Amino acid sequence: MERRRFLQVGGGLAGSMLVPIFGNAIAAEELLNPMAAAAKKALADVALNAATKAGASYCDVRIGRYLNQYVITRDLNVENVVNTESTGVGVRVIAGGAYGFAATNEMTPDAVANAARQAVAIAKANASLQSEPVQLAPVKGVGQVSWATPMRKDWRLVPIKEKAELLIAANKAGLDAGASFMTSTLFQVNQQKYFASTDGSYIDQDVHRLWAPLSATAVDKASGKFRKRDGLGAPVGMGYEYLEPKPGQHIVAAGGVTHLYKDAYDLVGEARLAGKQAREKLTAKSVEPGKYDLVLSPDHLFLTIHESVGHSTELDRVLGYEANYAGTSFATLDKWQSKTFKFGNERVNFFGDKTTPGSLGAVAYDDEGVKCKRWDIIKDGVLVNYQATRDQAHIIGEKESHGCSYADSWNSIQFQRMPNVSLAAGKAKLTPDEMIKDVKKGIYILGRGSYSIDQQRYNFQFGGQLYYEIKNGKITGMLEDVAYQSNTQEFWNACAAICDERDWRMGGSFFDGKGQPSQVSAVSHGSPTTRFNGVNVINTARKIG
Repeated sequence: MERRRFLQVGGGLAGSMLVPIFGNAIAAEELLNPMAAAAKKALADVALNAATKAGASYCDVRIGRYLNQYVITRDLNVENVVNTESTGVGVRVIAGGAYGFAATNEMTPDAVANAARQAVAIAKANASLQSEPVQLAPVKGVGQVSWATPMRKDWRLVPIKEKAELLIAANKAGLDAGASFMTSTLFQVNQQKYFASTDGSYIDQDVHRLWAPLSATAVDKASGKFRKRDGLGAPVGMGYEYLEPKPGQHIVAAGGVTHLYKDAYDLVGEARLAGKQAREKLTAKSVEPGKYDLVLSPDHLFLTIHESVGHSTELDRVLGYEANYAGTSFATLDKWQSKTFKFGNERVNFFGDKTTPGSLGAVAYDDEGVKCKRWDIIKDGVLVNYQATRDQAHIIGEKESHGCSYADSWNSIQFQRMPNVSLAAGKAKLTPDEMIKDVKKGIYILGRGSYSIDQQRYNFQFGGQLYYEIKNGKITGMLEDVAYQSNTQEFWNACAAICDERDWRMGGSFFDGKGQPSQVSAVSHGSPTTRFNGVNVINTARKIG
């Protein structure tokens, strides 16, 4: 039932971006056939009883139905429409102090019971190789509860024709504004996740996510030079209402150079700006390398947060569990134990959460049945905590899990995944325009670009989509060929100002990979516009000949 296939999306969607497609192709109308909660509970009870009788001291069951719809366009054409569905049951147990896991796509009592017994057999085999038993932080069973992503318009009820017309309208707006080529795509995800455990929880969750990336490419036919400007819109945990903005919802960025929506996204307006700005980039001045004060927009800073803070404070990475695949972390336990390690300066506060409405990580309970919450990770610049699951909490003296367990499919075992990790807004009233007035020599950066970071999440380089020179408190024009280099501790200690909550908004990653076998998760990161003083900027232009 579950196939991990890859669709290569051409054109401007990150060049030759590989987009994971999970499940078998189905007709669009099949997206609207949920499995009854009573039927899921009955299957879950079969697994719990079979595992317990086979010798499990603990068991949890995840029954999942994972739906995706992708609408892909280029210029004035629809390139592809894909609907996929994947359904099955995953059973995780502890027996003999060790984990075991098995899964099945056969939704029958016999198949589910067999999967549970197989998980117990695997756990008992693992026990002989394990030096210490698994220690789970306690969780109180919540009985039968349900939660759904708050939304006003279900994307599954919107005709594909309407979605395609919106994307084509966006592409046309970009082409009319100066782009030579346009691409736009609509990713829509529905995860129907049912969790049950021997702790006494039966949790039914209906999770929705949406993302509408676009890309404008402008070509100078005389020289062959081209420039690209990708969309700045964030992926969200919302319904289709996100693509139906109302007057007054937009935010004008510093200097009026672009605009975005906080709770909705003007796709056509954004495409028009992207086409115009892609054309402007063809004649933008190449940056002079040197030290600059950087003013970083939330649609850019989210990725720097993700790579330097989000990944560096994952406890499994800190402990070395991810070393073979994705590296370790400079934010080691001794730094946390010191209670004085200056991750950033005193104005820097980061928190983890899976509760912010509209965020990609928003759920009521994680994939271990833990109620989600908010907690401090960096407090007044000091490293005070990590991201932990039930079996990790005791390592850092926590009495309960942070609710960071996630699996990307019913046939994947859950493990520690990044929650939303966000920079708290500044306490003093400050707008982006007011922030820029104090900058003598700086660069204003918007949007995510190329990046590189080392295996300890320490030394890094980041680019963006749009760069504007700041001189004596004013934006003077567009720049090109910009990237900044620093290390995580130096960078966050260079944080000189943070705008207030009026400018706080979230960006996010729809396809964050981790683990072996690799799994994909979606996560948001919030921040306001933030200034960093004296950061090293390089020129990325390559001159041939």
